[in-house]
Formats: sequence, C-alpha cells, structure tokens
Amino acid sequence: MNDGGTIGEPLPDLAEIGLPNYPPYLMNRIMGRYNASIRDEMARLGLTTPKMRALAVLSVMDGQLIGRLAVHAIVEQSTLSRALDALQAEGLVRRETDAGDSRATRIWITKAGRAAFATLWPHMAEAYQAMFRGIGEAERQVFVATLQKIHANIRKHDF
Repeated sequence: MNDGGTIGEPLPDLAEIGLPNYPPYLMNRIMGRYNASIRDEMARLGLTTPKMRALAVLSVMDGQLIGRLAVHAIVEQSTLSRALDALQAEGLVRRETDAGDSRATRIWITKAGRAAFATLWPHMAEAYQAMFRGIGEAERQVFVATLQKIHANIRKHDF
C-alpha cells in the first residue's frame, strides 16, 4: 500500500484503506469531539465557534488584518465578519483602520475579550489534555511536528 509519500501513485480506495486508517477522517472525528467538549461552555459565554476561534487567535496574535485573521481562525471571511460584528457589539474586540493602509482594518481583542477567552481557556486546555492522555511528551512532539509538515504541504498562505 502507498504510504501517501509518493506523489503520482494512486492510493487504494477508501474501503481498502478503512476509515480508522484514513487520517482526514480521524482528524475530523477528533476535532468534532474536541469542539463538542467545549460547546456548552462556549454557549454559556455566548460564543459560537467562529467567535471563539477569533478570540483564540487574537489572544495570541493581536491586531490582525481581517483576511489574515480569517485564515488563522479557519473561518470564511463572510462568516468571520458577522462574528466580529457581534464580538464588537459585545465589547470583546475593536476595529481600527490600519496605519499603513486606510482601506484595511485590524482587529484587536479588548480587556473584556481577553477575560472571556480566559474563562473558556481552562475548558479548552482540559479537552486538549484529554486528547493526549497516555501519550508521552516525546510522542506528542513527533505528532505535532508531523502535523506541521502536513500543514506546510497543503497550506495556501505563507503564514
């Protein structure tokens, strides 16, 4: 069976590979469970997945241009714009015209936005820890390095 590393050689069909051996399926299942595990707390805070992702990114990389924020938050720009409207109305983010390009807008997380994300973070961290239960640090580092390589192989942006 092709290990996926040789470009041009066809993979066997999905039935032959099997869902438990098909990484995209596994990644979707894992993220589905992760998202479900934090959904109740997000709802309690009035956050949707796009809102949470925007706050998460901004908590690490504040002052993003909207297009770049959409990429990092993994949200379509139109969906993100609606989420940002709501976050701004709730006082969790603010918009500012970019100093270098008056047509561009940067998004900044507010103190209230940081507080909301700080309330959600322990639930996200708990879900993260549950995913890696029984997996040692060295194995986790190899896994993350592999994911970073996969991401580099498929990404469309240089960031």
